[in-house]
Amino acid sequence: MTNLNAMILAAGRGERMRPLTDHTPKPLLQVGGKPLIVWHIERLVHAGITGLVINHAHLGVQIEQVLGDGSQFGAQIQYSPEGVALETAGGIAYALSLLGNGPFAVVNGDVYCDYDFARLHSQAEDLKNTQDNAHLILVNNPAHHPQGDFLLHGGRVLPTNSQQLMINNAQLTFSGIGLYQPSLFAHIPRGSKLPLSPLLREQIALGKVSGELYNGIWVDVGTPQRLEELDKILPAPQNNTHV
Repeated sequence: MTNLNAMILAAGRGERMRPLTDHTPKPLLQVGGKPLIVWHIERLVHAGITGLVINHAHLGVQIEQVLGDGSQFGAQIQYSPEGVALETAGGIAYALSLLGNGPFAVVNGDVYCDYDFARLHSQAEDLKNTQDNAHLILVNNPAHHPQGDFLLHGGRVLPTNSQQLMINNAQLTFSGIGLYQPSLFAHIPRGSKLPLSPLLREQIALGKVSGELYNGIWVDVGTPQRLEELDKILPAPQNNTHV
C-alpha cells in the first residue's frame, strides 16, 4: 500500500456559519455526535492514511487541544498554524515540507462525505506514473451550486471552454477532495495568500488533471441550516465515538 499523507484544510473563518463559528472553529462543529473534522480523520485512518497535516488560523488552538497528536484516532497529526488564513493553495504551500515527497491527498475540513479514501492509494500510484499534477474527486452539483466547476470526460478534467463537450457534459462540482504532486506548489513563496482554483484551471488547460465522479453522500456544510439538516440524517453516535 502506498505511503500516502493527507492534509485537512481547517483554516477558514466560516463567515457563513456565524454565529456558530464566533467561538468554535468550523471543523469542530458537531454533526452526528462528533466534530466534522473527526469524521474525516476516522475515515482516513480506516483507509490506511494515518500521516495527517491540519492547517489552522481562526481559533486554531482549539483544534490542537481537541485533536492532540492524533493518537486517540490511530493517526499522527502535525499542525500548520497560519495565523492569518492563506487560502487553499497558499496553505498547502506553507505546509509542503510536512507532506512528504510523493503525491498527497487534500480534504476540505468543512465538507461531509462517505467517500472511500482507500481508493486514493491506487490513484496516487497512477499519479506517480503519469505527467499529471492532480486528480480531483467531482460530485453532482448541489442545489446551492448549480453551475458546477469543471468538466469531466473519459477520466480527464477538461477546460470549461471545451464547447464540443459542453453539449453532452454538464459541469460537475469539485468536492474539495484531491490528490496533488508536491511540485504543483513548490514555486509558491511560503506565506503567500493564494487560492487553488486558478492553479487547477492552469493545469487543466495543460491537460495534466485526471478526475472521477463520486455519487455517494457529499455535503458542503457551509451554513447553519445545512449543518442542522445533515445532523438529522446521520445515525446516532456509537459508544466508541472519539472526542
